[in-house]
Amino acid sequence: MELFKSMNTNAGGNSSNSNKPVEKVKVLILGSGPAGYTAAIYAARANLSPVVYEGIQPGGQLTTTTEIENFPGYPNGITGNEMMEDLKKQAQRFGTDVRFGIASSTDLSSRPFKVTIDDEKVIEAEILIIATGATAKYLGLESEEKFKGQGVSACATCDGFFYRGKDVAVVGGGDTAAEEATYLAGLCNKVYLIVRKPYLRASKAMQERVMNTPNLEVLFEHVTKEIVGDMTGVNGVILTNTKTGEDVKKDISGFFVAIGHQPNSDIFKPWIETDEVGYIKTIPGTSKTNIPGVFACGDVQDPHYRQAITAAGSGCMAAIDAERYYAENK
Repeated sequence: MELFKSMNTNAGGNSSNSNKPVEKVKVLILGSGPAGYTAAIYAARANLSPVVYEGIQPGGQLTTTTEIENFPGYPNGITGNEMMEDLKKQAQRFGTDVRFGIASSTDLSSRPFKVTIDDEKVIEAEILIIATGATAKYLGLESEEKFKGQGVSACATCDGFFYRGKDVAVVGGGDTAAEEATYLAGLCNKVYLIVRKPYLRASKAMQERVMNTPNLEVLFEHVTKEIVGDMTGVNGVILTNTKTGEDVKKDISGFFVAIGHQPNSDIFKPWIETDEVGYIKTIPGTSKTNIPGVFACGDVQDPHYRQAITAAGSGCMAAIDAERYYAENK
């Protein structure tokens, strides 16, 4: 699910926004995942009066995760919804103004930066922190949607631990899929790597690692027809051999989708530098973008780690960078 609307090149500040009400704020944070809320906590404690717009999915991708066991400070684990509610309350405790709303267009050509919310009002911000995250790509199956969080996952590092000693499947043929499959092979009894093409797109090194992992079986020229299960979650997957047309069922407990992520950056692309996929480029070691006063944190600028803890850390960086920028430019 996209957190923010697709790009609208009629950005805020032109005639289309001339009749919309305008509100001025010091710091505007777009996104309400670990990065956005951590940025809000630090910015609020620095007396920057941050305003957070949550987007379509308040709490971000973590709200689709049932149990989180690898975030420091929760020895007994915690659900994604509970964690995000805790972060929200902590941000509000220090004075963060958290609002529901969707950023629909932007004008970052000059300060104050203009962000249109819900096509209804314009926020003029002295500082903008982009924490809009990334959306995992899924296959689009009805059964896939049905079992999300109950055996279907887009993050092996996040959820692989729950499938220790069990059989699982990974779909995808690139480096991400190969990496997730080999990671899971270290935890699980058996891993099936489902590849639509007759070859892997992954790098040669990753291909060799896959082929040399004894409990990892590559199913070339297979596509997922349906994920099956019951009230307890996933217990199998039906695959179609694209060469013969025959269906085959594999008994599995977990189904991991590794076909990539789409960063939620479209509305910023007229102004902000991104890579070929759409991840926002930041100056290494900082959260600074190519526009002074605009900072990016979390999965929208992180194609490598995509973890709650790294997102939170980058949110902290963004707030500190923002605080220093504000002190120098107010």
